[in-house]
Amino acid sequence: MTQTQDAGTRTRTFAWADPAEHAGRLGRRSGLELLQAMSTGDFPPPPIMNLIDAGGMRVEEGSVTVELDPQEFHYNPLGTVHGGVISTLLDTAAACSVHSTLPAGVGYTSMDLNVKFLRPVTIDSGRLTCTGTVLQRGRRTALAEARLTDPTGRLIAHATSTCLLFDLPTP
Repeated sequence: MTQTQDAGTRTRTFAWADPAEHAGRLGRRSGLELLQAMSTGDFPPPPIMNLIDAGGMRVEEGSVTVELDPQEFHYNPLGTVHGGVISTLLDTAAACSVHSTLPAGVGYTSMDLNVKFLRPVTIDSGRLTCTGTVLQRGRRTALAEARLTDPTGRLIAHATSTCLLFDLPTP
């Protein structure tokens, strides 16, 4: 990704992998295997991660952590990180924590996301850490939470999410 600044005008350029590559691998590997391959760089991240410039990812069964360094391009008109960016991080961590528990051939989609914003975020906030954890997983739904913290461990935002689980079409 490149960024340039001159006289108040800023530009940003970034690249991403073909999302069809992700779709083609769904159902062939477990969620944990797929997410671990993304976290090690053996498999490219989905385009949304490049769009928001998310950083490192740590994965274990039932929990996924994503990091983000707040950037000026994340800002809303008030000069703080937009709630949509924060919600994207929370949704990613919560839903991916569910994904990490799924066997090959099972997919998911978010049914809801309930977010509580507790503190504003700016560039000065430093690297944010967002950890999602599965609270309960059944045959057709799963409940997860995500916690967004600053470098001192202060809670910035919290979310709960329900995911619908379903069988993927046979490749």
